Amino acid sequence: MWFLPIILLLLPQAVRFETSTDLVIVDVTVRDRSGKPIEGLKKEDFTVQEDGKPQTTSVFEYQSLTLDPLPARTLVPRPPAPVEAPITRDPTPKTAPPTRYRDKRLLVLFFDFSSMPPADQIRAQQSALKFLNEKMTSSDVVSILTFSTRLKVVQEFTADRQKLAEIIRNFRIGEASDLAGEADTGEEEGEETGAAFVADQTEFNIFNTDRKLSALESAVKRLASLPERKALVYFSSGVGKTGVENQSQLRATVNAAVRSNVAFYPIDARGLVATAPGGDASQAAPRGSSVFSGRAQTRQRERFNDQQETLYTLAADTGGKALLDSNDLSLGIAQAQQDVRSYYIVGYYSTNPAQDGRYRRIRVTLAGQPQAKLDFRSGYFAGKKFGQFSSDDKERQLEEALALGDPVTDLPLALEVNYFRLGRERYFVPVAVKIPGSEISLVRRGAREEIEFDFIGQVKDAKGHIVASVRDGIKVKLDQASASQLGHRHLQYDTAFTLPPGPYRLKFLTRENRTGKMGTFEVSFLIPDVTTESKSLRLSSIVWANQREPLAAAVGAADNQKKLLARHPLIRDGQKLVPSITRVFRKDQTLYVYFEVYDPGLDPDRRTPGLAASLSFFRDRTKTFETTPLRISQANTGRPGVAPFQFQLPLAPLAPGQYTCQINVVDEVGRKFSFPRARLVLLP
Repeated sequence: MWFLPIILLLLPQAVRFETSTDLVIVDVTVRDRSGKPIEGLKKEDFTVQEDGKPQTTSVFEYQSLTLDPLPARTLVPRPPAPVEAPITRDPTPKTAPPTRYRDKRLLVLFFDFSSMPPADQIRAQQSALKFLNEKMTSSDVVSILTFSTRLKVVQEFTADRQKLAEIIRNFRIGEASDLAGEADTGEEEGEETGAAFVADQTEFNIFNTDRKLSALESAVKRLASLPERKALVYFSSGVGKTGVENQSQLRATVNAAVRSNVAFYPIDARGLVATAPGGDASQAAPRGSSVFSGRAQTRQRERFNDQQETLYTLAADTGGKALLDSNDLSLGIAQAQQDVRSYYIVGYYSTNPAQDGRYRRIRVTLAGQPQAKLDFRSGYFAGKKFGQFSSDDKERQLEEALALGDPVTDLPLALEVNYFRLGRERYFVPVAVKIPGSEISLVRRGAREEIEFDFIGQVKDAKGHIVASVRDGIKVKLDQASASQLGHRHLQYDTAFTLPPGPYRLKFLTRENRTGKMGTFEVSFLIPDVTTESKSLRLSSIVWANQREPLAAAVGAADNQKKLLARHPLIRDGQKLVPSITRVFRKDQTLYVYFEVYDPGLDPDRRTPGLAASLSFFRDRTKTFETTPLRISQANTGRPGVAPFQFQLPLAPLAPGQYTCQINVVDEVGRKFSFPRARLVLLP
């Protein structure tokens, strides 16, 4: 385990809003044997315990809700008025009194335009209008949120059906649809690694599951001050695993929803889908033999199931229900409506003041009603605060945070794992971690600005055993010029492991030691045994980068081991290839692509390889650019059996937009080939 330098890169600035409260709200549904709500109970009838200790009820209220729909009517448009203008406000509302929405059912319609193509956006729009016209009740108040590149509060809670219908009718169909995932048409899928979502930071916004999950987390946090039960209906075309699936962000979103009394009701806007085995007419036919062997169909189905799996997890872990494979999307809203029936609001201030992030179990009992059925959340994760810790306290906090079930996501992180073969059973596994500079608070020390970071990470194998770990403390020192640009740049930390082939899980934490903000990133990764692979071309990870930096340019370092640095595949002549974790580039940059081919076929007479590789850029399924093939016809004397490829391509000739970049690798002697792909974004 070792550490490489931190390097400054360019990144836009972001704004974050946070809030916390010590009041614990528990919504309790009480039903009799027949399932009817039991009314008329008093505060004294309920007993609340947290971790076995009695709590004093401070908030008590009964919400009486009806399921009788309002009379259906035609919702005619009002005179034209701007309804889509962004609302500029603190996304965290002021604390509302418990009676603000007395006897009201709070429904939030969240439209994720970034995941839906135009056809699905229309379907979601029509289903929402159908619900408003036919199924909305007098107890319902509805809020509308949208997400494309940022979260918008289009309408606060209101019971005005006419106003809600106007807003939904005026959606700009096609907005952000270019960010929706595209079907893969190649024989082999590219490696998609992305970053943790940060609002308004472009590089942290693209090709990632986290960007959607973090938007949902922000949405539920703004609802936390309302003690009522809330149902968030999430319209999406699936949350695909197209980026690095940070499981920490998924759990953080679920935990935030549980703390805020919000249940997710995801709706798959695609409806019931009948997929053609080789793809439909909207895409080109796949190359190779995968469509005949069944591999293409298997990947197609796995991709579809993965997109629905995240939706199901959000619903199951928050007490909601997911509507999948149904063409009547309004049933998903109706399901949320029916689940939020009459209930009691019970609130207490916890007698445990510790902000340790641990899980606390809640138990609610009812006196005098032995046959009653109670439904309530079973617990919550406590908050976490960084105080005046000693060095021992800080070290213990890191170790405990590594073991906690509730991840800390105050500091957004992006992480990429690659692998390169060193020997038959040994692989070099570099790990790159990106931290937004806009999240960093510097401290003035004379003529320089300083900040200190702690890094800790663990790699576990398939059996859960720790096979590798890293622990580093880095002090970053910046001059005035660099410090003034930090809000538009980011820091990148690099470390590496040596591991045998197999499946692994990495959990990584970073803490900024001035404010105590911490970030967690979890990812599962697989190191394939390329030595045993015989049917296809043996490749390493593919590294996409936009710059090379001298090692001397590092603004902080731990322990540089010369032997390890000498065999690092991304370091040559004192220059390090810096991975672009988020795959976002600008026209004034140069694209670097690096990968290695292992054990290529050798000419029987000359004992030399015959390898050729090129880059192809596709946009809207049309090839827009292709590089001249790069050939390798000489054996590598320094690393036998390894043929490294590195492309260097100025991006100025390409137009801004999203691209699918395909690497065409052909072993002419061994008669093998590979066509891995990845999605890139080119900014002006």
